[in-house]
Amino acid sequence: MAPRIRKLDETVVNRIAAGEVVQRPANGLKEMIENCLDAKATQIQVTVKQGGMKLLQIQDNGTGILKEDLGLVCERFATSKLREFEDLASVATYGFRGEALASISHVAHLTLTTRTKDDKCAWKVSYCDGKMTGPPKPSAGNQGTQIAVEDLFYNVATRRRALKSPGEEHAKIAEVVGRYAVHNAQVGFTLKKQGDTSINIRTPPASTTLDNIRTIYGPSVAKELMEFACEDTKLRFKAEGYISNVNYSVKKCTFLLFINHRLVDCTALRKAIETIYASYLPKSCHPFLYLSLEMAPEQLDVNVHPTKHEVHFLHQDAVVEKIQQAVEAKLMGSNVSRTYYTQALLPGAATVPSTVTGCGEEESEGTAKSRTKGHGEKERVYAHQMVRTDSRDQKMDKFLARPGSSKSKETSSTNNEDEAACNNKVEEEENTNKLTTESNRREIKLTSVLTLRQHYEEGCHAGLLEAVRNLTFVGCVNPERALIQHANRLYLANTSSISEELFYQILLKDFGNFGLLKLSSAASIKELAMIALEQEASGWSEGDGSKEDLASYVATCLSSKAPMLDDYFSMQFDDDGNLCTLPYLLDDYVPSMEGLPMLVLRMATEVEWSNEDECFQTLCREMAKFFAVPREQMDEDKDEEDKEDKKGEEVKEKKNKGDGEDGLKWTIEHVVYPAVRKTLLPPQHFAQDTTFLQIANLTELYRVFERC
Repeated sequence: MAPRIRKLDETVVNRIAAGEVVQRPANGLKEMIENCLDAKATQIQVTVKQGGMKLLQIQDNGTGILKEDLGLVCERFATSKLREFEDLASVATYGFRGEALASISHVAHLTLTTRTKDDKCAWKVSYCDGKMTGPPKPSAGNQGTQIAVEDLFYNVATRRRALKSPGEEHAKIAEVVGRYAVHNAQVGFTLKKQGDTSINIRTPPASTTLDNIRTIYGPSVAKELMEFACEDTKLRFKAEGYISNVNYSVKKCTFLLFINHRLVDCTALRKAIETIYASYLPKSCHPFLYLSLEMAPEQLDVNVHPTKHEVHFLHQDAVVEKIQQAVEAKLMGSNVSRTYYTQALLPGAATVPSTVTGCGEEESEGTAKSRTKGHGEKERVYAHQMVRTDSRDQKMDKFLARPGSSKSKETSSTNNEDEAACNNKVEEEENTNKLTTESNRREIKLTSVLTLRQHYEEGCHAGLLEAVRNLTFVGCVNPERALIQHANRLYLANTSSISEELFYQILLKDFGNFGLLKLSSAASIKELAMIALEQEASGWSEGDGSKEDLASYVATCLSSKAPMLDDYFSMQFDDDGNLCTLPYLLDDYVPSMEGLPMLVLRMATEVEWSNEDECFQTLCREMAKFFAVPREQMDEDKDEEDKEDKKGEEVKEKKNKGDGEDGLKWTIEHVVYPAVRKTLLPPQHFAQDTTFLQIANLTELYRVFERC
């Protein structure tokens, strides 16, 4: 028989909840110290017995608690800090949930004595399981509140047995008191054991942070500390504190971190800073760090841990990286810590001052300066920020011959006249195919062209622009897609779409200033149109009329536009209506001539010749499609055998022509993407239509492999 589900008794529920909030005496003390600070106390005294398990008493001189509110002090989630859930987004006090004292009262005997400024006497009351054991009684006492916690975990034997020895628990209590004393230098803290005349910790009110560090952690630490500050208005945070220099190290890192004045821990920030120190300190040695981080309350989620030991905040990775860089800059500036002079070996030689770095390595003054200068020019990259390579670095294969290319650019003969027209090669002549120099450029003042330029400039996506300007080419997946990397993110980029937009912008940017791509033999417009109409992509149907008539129309249309095409787009026609040249848009780039027939057909049928704005826009778009890296196309209706035969013929033909797959990949990597990085202004839709598709965050991958 299945066991019945029953609701737990309220006492059991409260004790379970208490175990989450109060895990050991130090946790309970932390909550009570924060209540004292919220009460504007300037003096806090802590007394413990047997590591806080027998007695944990805290007394302050704050505002005290009203007699009318004493009944609610140990009620769960009774607080003066919050009214609605939305208040969590802007909470600026330490305590805010109102469950600390309630939790303690369920696992210990709690006695509270308090007096406000207007009370004539203090009021004393005891609590058990969140309720008063009797009415408040008048008592002698100073202004403020005293809370005595006795027999902690008396009713939770397993938790009590799991605690460390009294000495270790006392050390953890001293650690909490010491950390709050360092951060709250304006408040005086005292810690002592009950019955002992000696005092473990005592800091005076209105002290300084450095004085309190010296008092609690010793003068050897204080004399090696450097003041630290970092601020970023964009990320809306400010950090300040003290960090040890390269001359100080201990076996265990001491990291005091306060975020919006709450004592918390941030593993990511700790590891990031220790990574910096690893380059300066001996192996297995660690620094002393005290940081106070302030940010807008709405950026901080304080309610993510039962003991409020951890918090979450927006843009954590960016904030951590900014602080990491600031720490490194501070250490780099203090790296040259000792200077001495060495006598030259040769008489009369100049004496050169040498420095000893924090790593114990001797280097000359010039070397130290150059190292500092080098750091200013190129920041250090950490393991979790690594990318494949710097986008500014060049590869050896860029300077080698293009794969499959031949020195001679002679046109291969063919028996098929249509194929000859379709696959016309380009004669690369130095005097004709170079881009127009700046001195010979003519200024285009056509309103239509200027408007089109303005459109793509205003439509640029700012985030993608940064990624494009600093992209690192990883490799080609296929002729249509490539892998690129920006910072720590890996993208699958649609090379065809990107190159099409690139050539569209080049056509508008260099409008009327193109060089010439000279065809090895003039191509008949009519024959090119006939070849295009034979292709399925043309969309021809019998209702459109005969192909012969349509081809004649295309030839007539383009011949009539020949002067304009020659003037603005460097497309020259001879007297017989043959195409002789194409615009030269990009150095070392020759488009695939297989798309030439379709370009000719679409120029006559898809371009809006009657309107200047639409004419230039549609014409540039059609030419950009022709120049773009071709998309992969497969005819799924053909038999596998036919496809294999055709593939073999294409490979052989491309090999003969020097335009094989290796050559195309070389062009994409060393011609297209460098031009993209230098010229392209990515439009807004690139961020939405998977033209740039993020497929990995390398920081997250690093964390995954770091655990392996």
